Amino acid sequence: MAGLLSKERIIAPADYNRWRVPLASVAIHLCIGSVYAWSIYNPSLTRVFGVVTSAGDDWSLSEVVWVFTVAIVFLGLAAAFAGKWLEHVGPRKVGVVAACCWGGGYIVGAAGILSHQLWLLYLGYGVIGGCGLGLGYVSPVSTLIRWFPDRRGMAAGMAIMGFGGGAMIGTPMKQYFIRLFYQAPEYLGTVADVNLITEAGRRFAEIGGALQEVVVVGAAEVRDMTIPGPEGVYLVDSGAAGVAETFLVIGVIYLIVMLIAAFSYRIPTEGWQPEGWEEPDEADRGAMISHYNVDIDEALKTPQFYQLWIVLCLNVTAGIGVLGVARTMITEIFGSTLPQVVDTAFAATYVVMISAFNMVGRFIWASASDYIGRRNTYWVFFVLGIVLYLSIPFTAAQVSINPAVVWLVYFYAATMIIFTMYGGGFATIPAYLADIFGTKYVGGIHGRLLTAWSTAGVLGPLAITSLRENSINNAINELMTTIDPAVFQAQFGAAVDQLEVLVAQNSVTISRLMEIAPAGTTDPTSGIYNSTMILMAALLAIALVSNALMRPVDARHHLIEG
Repeated sequence: MAGLLSKERIIAPADYNRWRVPLASVAIHLCIGSVYAWSIYNPSLTRVFGVVTSAGDDWSLSEVVWVFTVAIVFLGLAAAFAGKWLEHVGPRKVGVVAACCWGGGYIVGAAGILSHQLWLLYLGYGVIGGCGLGLGYVSPVSTLIRWFPDRRGMAAGMAIMGFGGGAMIGTPMKQYFIRLFYQAPEYLGTVADVNLITEAGRRFAEIGGALQEVVVVGAAEVRDMTIPGPEGVYLVDSGAAGVAETFLVIGVIYLIVMLIAAFSYRIPTEGWQPEGWEEPDEADRGAMISHYNVDIDEALKTPQFYQLWIVLCLNVTAGIGVLGVARTMITEIFGSTLPQVVDTAFAATYVVMISAFNMVGRFIWASASDYIGRRNTYWVFFVLGIVLYLSIPFTAAQVSINPAVVWLVYFYAATMIIFTMYGGGFATIPAYLADIFGTKYVGGIHGRLLTAWSTAGVLGPLAITSLRENSINNAINELMTTIDPAVFQAQFGAAVDQLEVLVAQNSVTISRLMEIAPAGTTDPTSGIYNSTMILMAALLAIALVSNALMRPVDARHHLIEG
């Protein structure tokens, strides 16, 4: 087995067609890129007990979003380690280990959901799966850049394109399996038919002489159910969300596909170059394209490495937090104002389209950078990104005043452009590194740089979940100033002074309060992401400055060949 996985075993013959190489890369990246469809799991993971809506013992959105965050953190850490290891052992061995980690992580995560042990979900999908992400991510990049020295940007785009498209395939597959394994909980009747009792913020109903926990689904929450059913009262822990079984099946599928792809890797012989192509001389190179190589460890001593680290980190931070809650975000911003358009199917399609534009952006922007230059490409990312992020709070405000589809169309278009640049930033960075540090150790340097992704994986979700939670609490407190305490008591079976406990147990939400708010009250849900978008624009402004200060590496850091 050691010989089968060795680097020497996968050296391609002289007449090997280099266009066969991207197929294995794209296959692995399509599997690991499904991490971008994490938001599809959010509703089911927050309803493991309640199934139709969150029960008191269910995990919160912030808890499950952090699983995604941990996976991204370990992606960057594993990539930093694997970059140098990859140079020694070759992409096949790294790809096989990646397959075992990513598929195995899913299986461990399934055990965590079935036992409702959050730490097992973090360990499986987050830690083990995250290591699989990092190993699978770096394995094709330097390989393809060596196969396509004449088209570095395009090569990096091909290597990473599949990662952006993983959610496009993963989203419908995950939805299919969740629906397949879903079992609706026992329906007890409408609120008027059931005698509800509130204790410690939870709702109970007397069944067979004993109190059993229930959840109440209002008209506004029916659209968020996995399979829509009647509004009313449902018995907790009497159905199945279907997410644990989905984890198990998908883990096995990804394991098999990635193993097949890993054994398809090939690398060129030392000194190989495309037929008819010659290394351009100094006069024909751009000012930002180096003729020299910089060692992996030496790169860490240059300011250019840290400038690119900031560029990647802040560009990713601005997009990754939104990715983690994409399905929830579009439902919350437009679900209450345009419920006839934005339902569960529309939200799922939105996640698929994010993946599609993320994937297309990786190839188009990376290829375009071959012509306009890497630094100029990032100029476009940051200037246009700032404008688009700042436009989203305006759109949210307008749709709450005038619920017209045109605002949804604008939001959709703006976010899709943002995600082309998010993906383009990932795909362009390896070529940017090759321009600055040379191609010899670009795989290892790229792996080290991906620690920026780990950092962004913490900053992005932390920003969006904490700011969202703060906005929700403020909105609830604002709504409470308009609601009659007697009406509140009748609706929730508890006094106003129990508000904090009721919110913590998921008994009180913005949508439930809007059911008893005075006529004409504006639903504040569409604006709960405004502060997040303003912060993201500020981060891009900092990244813009870092990119503007980029200069060629000083000659003292160049590797002396021979």
